[in-house]
Amino acid sequence: MPNLTTMVSVAGAAFLASLVEAVEALTIVLAVGLARGFRPALTGAASALVALAIIVAALGPLLGAVPVRGLRFVIGVLLLMFGLRWLRKAILRAVGILALHDEDAAFQRETRELAEAERPGPSGLDWIAGAAAFKAVLLEGVEVVFIVIAVGAGRGLLGLASAGALLACLVVAGIGAAIHRPLSRVPENGLKFAVGVMLSAFGLFWTGESLGVPWPGGDAAILAFIAWFLAVAFGLVAFLKPRAAGLA
Repeated sequence: MPNLTTMVSVAGAAFLASLVEAVEALTIVLAVGLARGFRPALTGAASALVALAIIVAALGPLLGAVPVRGLRFVIGVLLLMFGLRWLRKAILRAVGILALHDEDAAFQRETRELAEAERPGPSGLDWIAGAAAFKAVLLEGVEVVFIVIAVGAGRGLLGLASAGALLACLVVAGIGAAIHRPLSRVPENGLKFAVGVMLSAFGLFWTGESLGVPWPGGDAAILAFIAWFLAVAFGLVAFLKPRAAGLA
């Protein structure tokens, strides 16, 4: 039975990562709805959710057929690569090398492009709007599915990770439906920083464990890895920020 530290870490990582992806998907769906109508936006989003359900149903039996140790190794390596990619971008944004992600700007750009796109023909089916919403939800949803599998499968906590992801998506969808605006006040770049740290910590832990490394403290070593990645990331930000400012 996984300990409380592992359960909280798995649920928290799935929730935060899914929150980021859901905010980005919501921005596109809202832009489609306000520029072209909510019927094609919701139709495209619902179709993407059906496609995601089929993907999840197909992946389930495959996961059960893979040996646990091999599964942890593959997931650990992929999770470490995925987490370090998020963390690298978050560090570059923090020091000013990459521009901060702006949901309002993304919303306005998508709305403008959709408003200028070709309007539906006599059939009345707005394929452009529906496809835009479908693509956004599917792409962000695939990342959510990967993260849920990655953080949950290593310890048999897919249900808990799925619950964390579902809660994040419901929170974002509920707020978006209520305010009809992109969630620009969500500290998305800070969340990406935190998620990058957590995913990297899980990836390092499970990669080592699959290779037989006896981590001191067992699952509690994940917390030590989180602290270590945070310290390294903050150190890099402190080191690079003055130099990046000097080059501006």
